[in-house]
Amino acid sequence: MKIPKHNELNSNNYTDFNAQIINEWIDEEQYWGPVTSHEEYVRAKNGDWEIGLAFDITPKEWFLPYIDLENNKLDGTKLLGLASGGGQQMPILVASGADCTIMDYSDSQLACEKLVAKREGYKINIVKADMTKRFPFEDNSFDIIVNVVSNHFVEDVYHVWNECYRVLKPGGILLAGMVNGICYVFADDYDDDDENATLAAVNKLPYNPLKSTKLYDKLMALDDGYNLEFSHTMEELLGGQLKAGLNLTNITEARDASCLISKYFPEYLSTRALKPNST
Repeated sequence: MKIPKHNELNSNNYTDFNAQIINEWIDEEQYWGPVTSHEEYVRAKNGDWEIGLAFDITPKEWFLPYIDLENNKLDGTKLLGLASGGGQQMPILVASGADCTIMDYSDSQLACEKLVAKREGYKINIVKADMTKRFPFEDNSFDIIVNVVSNHFVEDVYHVWNECYRVLKPGGILLAGMVNGICYVFADDYDDDDENATLAAVNKLPYNPLKSTKLYDKLMALDDGYNLEFSHTMEELLGGQLKAGLNLTNITEARDASCLISKYFPEYLSTRALKPNST
């Protein structure tokens, strides 16, 4: 694809560029692994399943009170997979009995959802939408939102939390995976296979390629992709959920053992937050 100049991208159109890059990644099988297999789907139908938000396994207790822990079923639960396309988490959650809607902005990610649904013969509501815009759902629509690591593709994460709060039912649950913003301080071109490699602090935060021509040009020169990512502070990631009106109940950290950064600190965190019941 043609790489746009820095001054051609802005806060209103960068997600279109990112979606095209992610489509290329999926089509070339570079990232995010294969779709859920038939065997995995069958096991999930029998109550043997797990999902992850960010290089970890999400505790089943995080789905309470909507899950029956005796048989690991989410029967009838209205669930939104937010920016979680790819045919990985949603087939598992459909198999567990949830009534799932998938919202993603990548055509290739949504095509993976259609592929698995057709293969296994189930129905899922597939919605192409940009999470930087108003979500195309009514207020109080979902019991659970599953948002796997993806908000680092979004400049304004406060908007995401506000929309999650709006479309969750009172008592609903937001399960979200996130990138630790400190990761963006370090060079993004070190060799993970070099046993003697060390991290080099090269970037100042916030990391925002829309606001730095130098950073943008550096990203465009990379061989393995050039999507636009954004660092977020804990004030934005955790405080933003609180500011939206959600109540945080659980936080965990996780590491991707294949990455050099994981030798120094956890790159990811996952949270569980509740929308308070109406009073």
